[in-house]
Amino acid sequence: MTEGSAVGAGRSGSVLPGAVVIGRNEGERLVRCLESLRRAGAPIVYVDSGSTDGSVAAASAAGADVVPLDTSIPFTAARARNAGLARLLERFPELRYVQFVDGDCEVRGGWLEVAARFLDENTGVAVVCGRRRERSPDSSPYNRIIDVEWDTPIGEARSCGGDAMFRAAVLRELGGFDSGLIAGEEPELCFRIRRAGHRVVRLDREMTLHDAAMQRFSQFWRRSERSGHAYAELASLHGREPERLAVRALASIVAWSTGPALLAIALLAGGAGWAALTPAIAYAAPFLRARAATRARGYDGATASLYAGACVIGKFAEFCGVIRFGLDRFVYGRRSGLIEYKSVA
Repeated sequence: MTEGSAVGAGRSGSVLPGAVVIGRNEGERLVRCLESLRRAGAPIVYVDSGSTDGSVAAASAAGADVVPLDTSIPFTAARARNAGLARLLERFPELRYVQFVDGDCEVRGGWLEVAARFLDENTGVAVVCGRRRERSPDSSPYNRIIDVEWDTPIGEARSCGGDAMFRAAVLRELGGFDSGLIAGEEPELCFRIRRAGHRVVRLDREMTLHDAAMQRFSQFWRRSERSGHAYAELASLHGREPERLAVRALASIVAWSTGPALLAIALLAGGAGWAALTPAIAYAAPFLRARAATRARGYDGATASLYAGACVIGKFAEFCGVIRFGLDRFVYGRRSGLIEYKSVA
């Protein structure tokens, strides 16, 4: 089958909403994801990015339309979502809403109905999302960190994550995701959606269970590196516009990852001796600020300290992502390759 032309079993009744699932070697996680959508009765398109674990066969067996991406073109999540959207709208041109789901997520019962009803009743909203939670937050400190990260404010939002329901008409209007982005494609699209006068809203409702399967520091580092790359690329794309997308986050990454270290080097070069270590105390400020904010959201002290520590350490990994983007774009004149964390040893 070719990209955008797969044929599978679609639902013969109502086609509102439909679902686009993307994945690569998600195994049992993908099976759970597709089953949760099948129970909800949604027509499903699964877009596969070169899996070697039998994901394509599993998706076909689950009744999804399968779109295998052309392996001669670099994979990106944005490209996969666009291919799935095109296939879904080809089969169901009257479709009004599209739920995007990452293949490592299970959709919670009732979410599709709640989200579609909310969009029915709020015509100015183009994107609605809910609470994504980790399936096993206590299986590793990294899963716990991600679970706290998913706990974002309810109400009007600037962006969504990989799981969200969109108005199909708005996706058509704006051309979908930027397929060239290796990360940050959701906030980039949400930026264009808000710029076009539409709204993004997060509901106080559980939407998906995510399975990060993150057990090693190297995975945490790579995931943070990908975030830094995303901030740098988003700032490069839209940082000069009035909203200055991602500029503040990028400035924070650069300042906290380099500022105290450069000051320490300067003091040491000036003969300050042990006093050159004092700039390290500066890292206490973002740690304490993040810890207090996490505690204010109801988390216990240990979890708040863990998350705050990850915020500080993550700045250095994010800075590596910024450097990677800068070298690839401005020195080598090329697009960066995917930065994946689940396959990292």
